[in-house]
Amino acid sequence: MSESPLESGQLHSDEEWKAHVKAEDAKRDEQLQSGDEPDAGDLPPASFESLIRLLAAQAMTALGLIPGPDGQPAQHLPVGRHFVDLLGVLEAKTKGQLTPDEQHLMDEVLHELRMAYVAVSRNS
Repeated sequence: MSESPLESGQLHSDEEWKAHVKAEDAKRDEQLQSGDEPDAGDLPPASFESLIRLLAAQAMTALGLIPGPDGQPAQHLPVGRHFVDLLGVLEAKTKGQLTPDEQHLMDEVLHELRMAYVAVSRNS
């Protein structure tokens, strides 16, 4: 199985990462609407990076930055804050145990999500 752009480190900016997440979400939604079950070949490999991205995508959805399952963005700030805080807990519990790439991803994702939370909460 070939590595996705996320696993191979090809995505270098937050905008590239957001676009990739949106594309994956759209593909999943299309599969669900057509009644197709994603098979194991369609799922990314289980990894620490995947866990970070999963929690980050949930936070972004709750903050209204990407559309939810219905295709519409909706803000649920307490839920978004909860997912950001979960990533913070994960960061604290894994301190000193991550590879440099994992630490960089964690730092970047947390920074972007925290800044997004502040911006969204100020506009609410």
